[in-house]
Amino acid sequence: MKLFSANIENLQSLYITSLKKALDMEEKITQALPDMIDNSTDLELSDAFRTHLGETQGHVAKIEAILNRLIGEPKTETNKAINGLTAEAADTIKDVKDPTVRDIALICAAQEVEHHEIALYGTLRRWAGLLGLNDDALVLEMIETEEINADELLTDISSRVNLEAAA
Repeated sequence: MKLFSANIENLQSLYITSLKKALDMEEKITQALPDMIDNSTDLELSDAFRTHLGETQGHVAKIEAILNRLIGEPKTETNKAINGLTAEAADTIKDVKDPTVRDIALICAAQEVEHHEIALYGTLRRWAGLLGLNDDALVLEMIETEEINADELLTDISSRVNLEAAA
């Protein structure tokens, strides 16, 4: 049960609330990626996670800057979807004992997160455009592009790692 309402009255307030959830999402991903790095055995996969950790830290800074400009502070609001996705990734690390199978399970978990991020940033970018926040739209498009690139890299890695796990 929600104790406090987000008080969403219009597209502007929905946009700001969603940015706060995006910030929460990026902060949680920043916390989850080190475990994924430590528990992946494929070097290309751990390098991809390491690179994306740096990108994600940049996403945090970019969303904080947008929120600072719009509301004067980088507050978060709980992103319930990312809570579930990061919990799934943590469970995968604990539950899968075979290192190669764990690698493909981590790829799956990471791609679930990437798909959520791509959807959210695509939506935020469009809303920013509707609100006339063209600078925000450009920043959000850059983040969305990085998420798409991360997802495509994971797909490339999985084409090899999936075969290794199946062998």
